[in-house]
Amino acid sequence: MKLLLISNSTNAGEAYLEYPRSDIRRFLGTSPVKALFIPYAAVTFSYDEYEKKVKSRFNEIGHDIVSIHHFEDPAAAVKEAPAIVVGGGNTWMLLKTLQDNCLTEIIRERVKAGLPYIGWSAGSNVACPTIKTTNDMPVAEPVSFEAFNLVPFQINPHYIDVNPAGHAGETREQRILEFIEVNPEIFVVGLREGTMLLVDDNNIELIGKRKARIFIKGKEPVEKEPGENISFLIKQI
Repeated sequence: MKLLLISNSTNAGEAYLEYPRSDIRRFLGTSPVKALFIPYAAVTFSYDEYEKKVKSRFNEIGHDIVSIHHFEDPAAAVKEAPAIVVGGGNTWMLLKTLQDNCLTEIIRERVKAGLPYIGWSAGSNVACPTIKTTNDMPVAEPVSFEAFNLVPFQINPHYIDVNPAGHAGETREQRILEFIEVNPEIFVVGLREGTMLLVDDNNIELIGKRKARIFIKGKEPVEKEPGENISFLIKQI
C-alpha cells in the first residue's frame, strides 16, 4: 500500500494545501497523474467549488484531479483511477456518501492492491478502521462507523494539546483516553497540524515539523519525532 495521510489542508497564515504540496508531488511521482478526487466531505460548498480549489493546487505541482461527482458510475471511476484523493470536511457526511454510493469496499480493495491514496483531515479519518476518532459533529448518519480500514490504528487529525482559557470541558487527550478505554486493542495517533503519515507497505514515517502523540491502552502517551519510523503501528495486529 501507498498512503499519504495528512492532518490538515491549511496551516494558519498559509495558502490552501501549501505545506503538503511538495510531499504530494513526491508521493505521486514525476510523471503527471490525474487522480480521482472524492469531495463528499463538503457540506457548506459545492463539489464543483471543491474540485476547482484542489485542482488548482495539484496543477501547480504537475498533477491533476477530476472529481468523482462527474461520473455516472462512481464505482467504475474508482476501478479506472490511477490514484485516489479524499478531501477534508465533515467526516460523517463523507462516510455516509461513500456508503450510499457503495464505494467503501471497492476503494479498500484497490488501495490494498497498490492504488496510491492521499487523504487529509476527514480523508485521513476514513483510512482508519472507523471514524470514531473524528472531531466532527455528526451532521449525517452513516450506516455504520466502519471506514476503509486501510491501517489498523485510528488517527485524530488536528490534534491539539492546549485547553482554551475558560474551557472547563474535556481536553482532546481525555477524549482519546476515553476511546482507548472502551477500545483497548486500537492504538490512536494524535496527528498535529502540519504533519502527515507516509505509509509504504509495512513502513510508516512521520513527516512534518511537529511530533505525533501515540495513545496505547495501559501505557503513558508517547511522543514520536518527525522522520521517525513508527512502523510498529501497522504491525500491531
